[in-house]
Amino acid sequence: MKKRIFLTVFLLIILIANISFASYSTVTMSVVEEPICTINFGENSKFEKKLISKDLNNKEVTLQLQVTNEEIANKLSGEVVLVLDNSNSMTNQTSTGEIRKTLVFNSAKTLVTNLLKDNNNLKVGIVSFSTNSDITKEGSIDDASIVSNLSTDATNISNAIDNIITDGARTDLESGLILADSLFTSEKNNKYLIVLTDGVPNVAINYDKPYYSDDVIAKTKSKLQGLASKGINTITMLTGIDDESTIPTGITKSFGQIINEVFGTNENPTAGSFYYITDDKIESTINTIYNSLSSTNKSFRDITIVDYFPKEIIDNFDFSYVQNANIGTISATVDKTNNSITWTIPELKVGETATVQYKLKLKENFDSSIIDKILNTNQKVDLNYTDYNNSKQSKTSDVTPKLKLAEPPAVLPKTGLATIIILGSALLLIIGFSLSKILIINNKMK
Repeated sequence: MKKRIFLTVFLLIILIANISFASYSTVTMSVVEEPICTINFGENSKFEKKLISKDLNNKEVTLQLQVTNEEIANKLSGEVVLVLDNSNSMTNQTSTGEIRKTLVFNSAKTLVTNLLKDNNNLKVGIVSFSTNSDITKEGSIDDASIVSNLSTDATNISNAIDNIITDGARTDLESGLILADSLFTSEKNNKYLIVLTDGVPNVAINYDKPYYSDDVIAKTKSKLQGLASKGINTITMLTGIDDESTIPTGITKSFGQIINEVFGTNENPTAGSFYYITDDKIESTINTIYNSLSSTNKSFRDITIVDYFPKEIIDNFDFSYVQNANIGTISATVDKTNNSITWTIPELKVGETATVQYKLKLKENFDSSIIDKILNTNQKVDLNYTDYNNSKQSKTSDVTPKLKLAEPPAVLPKTGLATIIILGSALLLIIGFSLSKILIINNKMK
């Protein structure tokens, strides 16, 4: 009799277990709504959260967070004059195996082409400098030459750069600065002067000899400062200095000391911006100069995106990343204190898009009480950032894709609900009958 009771209870447990297991294996998941959560910010930029794929057979969906800086860059306007060193040291071979002139002049041509592309509000002029091949003219304005007057024609300017002859014996930067200053018009607009040189100034207009004298240092520095005081944005790139500890003949100051006195340092320049670099950084530095000029900075900074999940999602779905953030950093796991993930982006530049993707998959031990409910995949998204006017901004949205679980009758054994009720009732009757028999037998044995 006891064996019969045990067998009955065992069968009942198996039946209940089968019913529970079938609930997960046959429950269906559907996407009820697929709205795109969009937060517009800036003038043209936006954040989006959307469902990008669904594998309903495996009860999982993939969502994507994406923020794009679609601001329209303002083209540079005004006048730019490039001051190019044409001393014969520009023909030296660099550590990269290329001729320095090739690196500098080609990068300068690319800079001009990019600045003038689709831009009618900018004019570019070119000046070259070193010292005159006629020694009697050394230390005069004839140490510099106008290669191209202000123009909007990038092709003509590039051809003019190609025709520069690098044969000057020394470096009279002051003459180049004076001639460049003369190219600027009196029009009240933006004015930029870009110096690309590979030498320490050793000659100036009517300078006191010897080369690299304090008079040369003072006159060159004074001219740089004078340009800045007139509102001309000055950018200087110096390369090609092999040993700044070298002390030229006839003076007591090293190249490094002269450079510091004339130009200052990268961090604390005499005027405008100063890039003191090695030859291998020529192309990247001129590209940096282009980026600094090409548009008004419309980057967004200190972006924080917080994606909050409903508790029903966190409790019943497994969370995992499909694609990590390509820009910035994001929480490795869901923060259970507020059921959220946080994505931080230090800076998003014009044209950049930051993306991250994650997956939600139904857990096998999900709470059956969520069946037939409409499930929001997230509660809300908060977007905080600093705009290009240095103002802090905050925006939010509660738009979200929605899921639904359903458990059709087929989730129960094929005999149907009525049969299950009958079987369950029969099992209970058997158990009850068996227990009563045991009681009767026990009473008789007393």
